[in-house]
Formats: sequence, structure tokens, C-alpha cells
Amino acid sequence: MKNRVVITGLGVVAPNGVGVPDFTKALKEGKSGITCHDNLKDFKFSCQIGGIPQISEEKKSQYFTDLQLRGFNSSGILYGCIAGIDAWKDAGFDMDSESQLDYDTGLIFGAATSGVEKFREAIYGVDDGNVRRLGSTVVLQTMTSGVSAYLSGMLGLGNQVTTNSSACTTGTEALLMGYERIQNGKAKRMLVGSCSDHGPYIWGGFDAMRVMTYKHNESPEEGSRPMSATASGFVPGSGAGALLLESLECALERGANIYAEVLGGEVNSGGQRQGGTLTAPNAEAVKRCIKKAIENSGITAKEIEVINGHLTATAKDALEIENWTNALNRSGNDFPFINSTKSMIGHCLAASGSIESVASIIQLREQFVAPNINCEDLHPEIEALVDSNKIPTEKTDFNFDIIAKASFGFGDVNACVIFKKFSD
Repeated sequence: MKNRVVITGLGVVAPNGVGVPDFTKALKEGKSGITCHDNLKDFKFSCQIGGIPQISEEKKSQYFTDLQLRGFNSSGILYGCIAGIDAWKDAGFDMDSESQLDYDTGLIFGAATSGVEKFREAIYGVDDGNVRRLGSTVVLQTMTSGVSAYLSGMLGLGNQVTTNSSACTTGTEALLMGYERIQNGKAKRMLVGSCSDHGPYIWGGFDAMRVMTYKHNESPEEGSRPMSATASGFVPGSGAGALLLESLECALERGANIYAEVLGGEVNSGGQRQGGTLTAPNAEAVKRCIKKAIENSGITAKEIEVINGHLTATAKDALEIENWTNALNRSGNDFPFINSTKSMIGHCLAASGSIESVASIIQLREQFVAPNINCEDLHPEIEALVDSNKIPTEKTDFNFDIIAKASFGFGDVNACVIFKKFSD
């Protein structure tokens, strides 16, 4: 018999809010976290705006020791550790460096890159003949699994500890990997999530590809425009999201607060066939991913009431909506409410799936649909498929039980997870 899996802790570091209370407030108010960045202008970027979480030195000292912070400049690992520790504490657990090793709890925390600024320092250090001055944490800060190495040591986790990496699908994939481990009885708890660095050395390649907007450098909060007729490319973002997954039996046993239940999901690839490429989705694989997620969750397409989409503010938004309508066999006013958290935080790359999963759980828990800001001019191809009232531009109070979250990433990889309001 498969274990039921629930969510008992949340943590988030987002451009428009650090911590669940601030992030929740930002979601309800439709607050953007996109700002201008002079260093992007100095590097002659076309897109000079982005979403970067605001973390003070005082905030850092609440999570890291002075020794850990010495020579530390990996923003992705910083964000991931803050979000992960917040989720851990939110679930009712303490962080104690002297605690017993916990073999029942594991960690799957994704990343695309890690410590690029630190890696740059290392390159210059080697080139200048100062290799002995690089410091003892260079490897830990620059390896992709640095975030899981830091977090597992801070929390004393003894089950599977790993970092996954699947471009924009990373966070949603990590969640489903942790879910399956608990479902199959290999762990009682799994801390899951993902993180992403920020800065010109992360975002430069996307600017070179011309997939980021260049039209809103003077009006940053208007730059991220998923599903809009005037969308002109995505706005880069960074941050982290984390969720503490737990078997229902374990959660009930200790009287834990339960945010929601994970019903199931699906991960697949389009194989860069049938129109799919390194940067474009295979529509048939996307639809199959959605349909299998529904099937694996034991529900019907009619039961999905809200969707938190991938929706990046590129030319592929209309195709994503078309794929949803075909996969669900629902359109017009019969289509679920749908939103894109990216309208407020930009595209947080590897962190997007986990931050948006946290946003999905918050909406489910507090019974509202967050607004799609900058979408007053709905794309005509989308409007032809879905009634505009299903794409709200203001916070909408709504009593619902099931929300779907999907991510579709570079490399033609897909993931979809189904969350349900908890009921024993």
C-alpha cells in the first residue's frame, strides 16, 4: 500500500517577498519584485531588469555562523539554505548542530548552477597564481550539489541527500522525486526545493539568445507580462522555494500542521522530437505529462479548479494554454482559473518550480487565486481559447480543492504535480 504524502512546512525566498508571510502578502496584493540593475546596464545587457530577493546581513546571520559566512558569496546556496531552514522550522523541527543523525529524513534540493561569482573568483585566483588563497569552501560553493551539502549538514539529514538539475523543471521535479520516496516507504520525510543564483554571469546567455525583454528598462514592474499581447520576453529572477514533505501517518502521529496533500504527478521529456527542441516544447509530450499527472493522482480533468502555469511571457505562452485546453478537454468558461506567478517575480529559472509550488500551496490554503499582473491586454490567441475571467488580473477569492502546477524546461523536459486541500 502506498503512503499518502502531505506538506507540513514551507519556505520561500522570492524577489517580492522573503518568508511565507511577506510572500503571501505580495501574492495577494499583486506586488512585483522586478527592479532595475545598473550592473546589467554597465555590461550592455539588452534587458537591464530582474528579480533579486532582498537579504540583509542581519538576515544572513540568523541562518549562518560567522565562520560559514567567511568568503561566502553564492547567492543560490544562500537562498536555498534560508528557504530550506524556514520550511524545516515551519514544520515544527529545530535546527541543532548537535542533533542526532536523522535517517528517516532526506533532502532533494535542485539547482542549475551554483556559486558562479565564487567560480569567477577561483578562475582569477588561479590565473593570478593565488591558488592557495582561494579558501577551503570554493569547491563546496561551486559544485551544483553545494546547496544540498550545506543544508543536510545544517539539519543532520541521513536519508537520501542529492541535488537534481533539469533547467526550469528542476523544482517541480525535486518535489515529485521526494514525494515518490515517501510514497514508497523509503523515507518518512523529505525536504525538497530548488534555488537559483542571480547576476550577469547567470543571465548573460539568455540575453544573448534574445529571449529576455528589453522594452521595460525604465518601467521594471511592467516588464514581466505572461499571457499578454504585449509580452516581449521573460524577465530573469532568482531565489528559492522549499517544502517539507511527510507521510500522512508520520504527520498525524506528531500532530503536525498540514498545508495540503500531494496527490501525484508526472515527469517526462519530449525528446526534442515532433517540434520539440532544446528551447521549445514537444506539445504532445506536454499534453501527455498533464494527462498522466491527473491519472496518477486518481482524479479527473474536471476536478482541476486552478492551474499555476509555467507561462514565461514569451511566444510559447499561447501554445501552453492550447496544450492545457487539449489535455483537459476544457476551454472557454469551462477552463480552470490559471495564473503565472512569474508576472510578479520574473522567471527564477531552476528555482521557478519550487517558488511557484509554494505559491500554489499558499493559494490553496488561503483560498484565493493570485492575480496575473500586466495582463490586462490578454493575448488574442489565448482569448480565443479561454474566457478572460479565468485569467484574473486582481486577487480572486475562490473556494477550491485542487490546483495543478506545471513546469516546462529547456531541453524539452516537463513536470506536473497535483495538490489537494487536505482532508483525512
